[in-house]
Amino acid sequence: MSAGELASDTAMVMAAGLGKRMRPLTASQPKPLVRVNGKPLIDYSLDALAQAGVAKAVVNVHYLADALEAHLAVRERPPEITISDERDLLLETGGGMVGAAALLPDPFFCLNSDNIWLDGPRDVFRELSARWDAGRMDALLLVVPHARAFNYGGEGDFHLDPLGRITRRRPGRIAPFIYTGIQIVSHRLLREAPEGPFSTNVLWQRAIGEERLYGLSHTGLWCEVGEPAAIAPTEALLARA
Repeated sequence: MSAGELASDTAMVMAAGLGKRMRPLTASQPKPLVRVNGKPLIDYSLDALAQAGVAKAVVNVHYLADALEAHLAVRERPPEITISDERDLLLETGGGMVGAAALLPDPFFCLNSDNIWLDGPRDVFRELSARWDAGRMDALLLVVPHARAFNYGGEGDFHLDPLGRITRRRPGRIAPFIYTGIQIVSHRLLREAPEGPFSTNVLWQRAIGEERLYGLSHTGLWCEVGEPAAIAPTEALLARA
């Protein structure tokens, strides 16, 4: 892939979750509409896609879906948005991708709607695209080291070998990399998937066993915005950026 070229023109934005950790702010609004610096969380993701030149976004909806759809309907800037409707059944992350597969090209970007990040020298979508190798990868995950992760208090998620292949954190240990919620996904990852709701971890685990799950270390900063206490520190970081 040539320098600066995007691996896909489409992203799936995960926006169907219940937002339990963000209560009480999500008692009357879906988590993607919770505001940071006066801006809904999902708009950070959508604006980053637009700035990178990703033309289309598929957004899945479930909890308080009408409010989220109404917000998306009045956006007058890219990307072009298509709704993947999960009102009848929340499909979780893996099931959500499978449910929207007919709307998604191969490959596609996938990102959560509740993270905020600052790019490094290039935007994250071009960083991932430059590293993407469809012949060797079922998915390429953007990960971040603890030193560049804000509002995160966990033990990490993954290890990377010298080639960038992913293995999971071992029980009782610290892993050096945290999943940012951003990835490139091949339709090969979705093959023979379970029916109904399931986590993407099911598909990742198979890809790890086949040595086809890879990671790329983010060169910028990343904020987890999973609970109300994370909002003020995130706003402070953005103010300094």
